[in-house]
Amino acid sequence: MSAEKLVVIGQGYVGLPLAMRAVEAGLDVVGLDVDADRVKRLASGESFVEDIPTDRLGRALGSGRYHPSTEYTTAEGFDICVITVPTPLRDGTPDLSFVEQAGIGIGPYVRPGCTVILESTTYPGTTEELLRPLLESASGLTSPGDFHLGYSPERIDPGNPSWRLENTPKVVSGVDRASLTRVDEFYQRLVERTVPVDSTRVAELTKLIENTFRQVNIALINELTMLSHHLDIDVWQAIDAAETKPFGFLPFRPGPGVGGHCLPIDPCYLSWQVKRRLGRQFRFIELANDVNHEMPEHVAQRIMAGLNRDGRAVSGARLLLLGLAYKKNTGDMRDSPAVDVARRLQALGAQVHAVEPYAEAHQIPAGVTVVGLTEREVRAADAVVVVTDHDAFDYDLVVRHARYVFDTRNRCAGPMVERL
Repeated sequence: MSAEKLVVIGQGYVGLPLAMRAVEAGLDVVGLDVDADRVKRLASGESFVEDIPTDRLGRALGSGRYHPSTEYTTAEGFDICVITVPTPLRDGTPDLSFVEQAGIGIGPYVRPGCTVILESTTYPGTTEELLRPLLESASGLTSPGDFHLGYSPERIDPGNPSWRLENTPKVVSGVDRASLTRVDEFYQRLVERTVPVDSTRVAELTKLIENTFRQVNIALINELTMLSHHLDIDVWQAIDAAETKPFGFLPFRPGPGVGGHCLPIDPCYLSWQVKRRLGRQFRFIELANDVNHEMPEHVAQRIMAGLNRDGRAVSGARLLLLGLAYKKNTGDMRDSPAVDVARRLQALGAQVHAVEPYAEAHQIPAGVTVVGLTEREVRAADAVVVVTDHDAFDYDLVVRHARYVFDTRNRCAGPMVERL
């Protein structure tokens, strides 16, 4: 008996781990992606996702059950299709063009009894109002009835060694009971626990709640941090003390802004829909966005002020940034606040050097010189800025040899260190 055929559309930070796990669960997997270079690299055994080591990709290829491709024709005869494409913002408006392209592309291969699942983060109603008509139009079939359709929000956290796809609870939904059952059965083969909900709208909202919760609380701490600086209060110590309360408190810590595909974008999907459907503003989200978007400028201004106190100008200064990715221990540069900080410092006339061990060369911002973290580079810098706190960095080396450190992540201590 042949294995079930799974098609995963999108082979990035979400789709590739899903494809690998499915191969390990015994499915025959086609990994579709529009990026021909990405597909070529995958086919040659080269992984560009830190959570997927090259040897794991090699085992999947060696099994004969993983087939990276750019051609939708390879989807023919599929049993299950999962769509994991990006859903960016364009001028504040959700851009679902990648979801639309995926629906149009896979639609002709939808057949009776198959299952299509959307994982891309989006506003409530997308699965039923946008994706379903595309699939029905291209296939001539209907759902519910002829094929199954569901939504399951991705919960991938790049670089997290504790919570992976397999042990993170998976929210699942369907457009009817039969679809929910099919979606649930599929993910039960991949993860330790599924969490069924009543509708695709509930599942879509679940993802937005998760990320809006983080965005709002990070904004609260970031604004408090800016105010605490003027009040001459150590906000880091205050947060550590508050964390000792065993109930009613969850710690969030300040940073140079928010990045990745989730926090800068996902809450805006909810805010946009509330405004479109109800004609009302989601004030918490809009205020949180404003605060977090302000952080890179705040960081740049604090660095300039720190240099000024030492009688140096930011214009012409040599600055060494530690980390350019949006979160530590990954090379994920999507909407990274570190890149925004670098650009703002460049605009002030600074010569920006950066240490970034994970990102690929083509992702580095124009005008930024990539260097290693060495004593020579640290001594040559007018200021060292800890922006993304990769564990691989030698912070003791920085403290020993830097003349001035601006630390946005609370990784350094010493008389020459100024914290966010």
